[in-house]
Amino acid sequence: MVRVVIILITLVISLTASGQGCSDAGFCTMGAMKPDQPFNKKVEFKLRSMEVSFYRGTTTTSPIVYVATADLNFSITPKTFFQVKLPYQAVKGNFGETSGMSDISLSVTQSLKTTDKYDINFTVGTKIPSNKADLSDPTRNDIDFPMYYQTSLGTYDFITGISLKTRDWLFATGLQHPFNKNENTFVWEEWREPVYPDFNYVQTYNQSNRLKRGTDIMFRAERNFRFSQFNASLGALPIIRITKDSILDPDTGRRKKLDGTTGMALSAIGTLGYSFNVRAGVRLLLGVKLTDRDVNPDGLTRHMVSTVSYYYRF
Repeated sequence: MVRVVIILITLVISLTASGQGCSDAGFCTMGAMKPDQPFNKKVEFKLRSMEVSFYRGTTTTSPIVYVATADLNFSITPKTFFQVKLPYQAVKGNFGETSGMSDISLSVTQSLKTTDKYDINFTVGTKIPSNKADLSDPTRNDIDFPMYYQTSLGTYDFITGISLKTRDWLFATGLQHPFNKNENTFVWEEWREPVYPDFNYVQTYNQSNRLKRGTDIMFRAERNFRFSQFNASLGALPIIRITKDSILDPDTGRRKKLDGTTGMALSAIGTLGYSFNVRAGVRLLLGVKLTDRDVNPDGLTRHMVSTVSYYYRF
């Protein structure tokens, strides 16, 4: 009964919490960069794990994004781990609804050094697009939805990172670089009346015609509070886009780098977890946006983010 009550409370909190979430293309929850990682030298953790998470995020416009993710981790050797993340995404907003498989994440994490006081881990991986980010509206002559409604970023990405973890602290940094532009063709002019009655609202979405995202780097600093069954963490997560996004200019037909797409998106991240035993538990994650970039054609910015997870180690 206690377990059921805890799960229900966590679910209620995750659905009613307000705030803002981080602008993240995926690498903040991969391998060495993941938040709230276990650290207990007195207990031998199982080297394989399965985590199922449910995410709800409200965007800067009307869409609400829901994602269910299966996160699977396997040990290749006692110090090498393989991770695969399989997400399914659904979006609902003023323009309509979309749903489908989202981008698949694959990574390998190597333990570089392990002592009684700290661990150093290194991750290399990739994200594989589930589609070309070109989901369109059949009721509006198949014109493309903006990126907020796309279930994929439409790019092949390289990801790498490293972390230092102790009982009380986690410090991590990572890089994500997309190799190609996507096939999204969202431009404002196609959504003028009679396609959509409010053109001012249409312009709240950044144009993303053949978008090529810039390169991101991230840093994570996290303070953990660990007890026998409960654990919590508080941290800062700055994500810095170091190169400009670019699109195919609908007016000139030439590629154009977009001002305002570089800079830092800073979030405060908190987690709360309960372990049923050494193998299983639940976790709640909430994020609060502190700063953001001025222009976000990739559709990653969120006003509110909450994620509830169940994990099992075997």
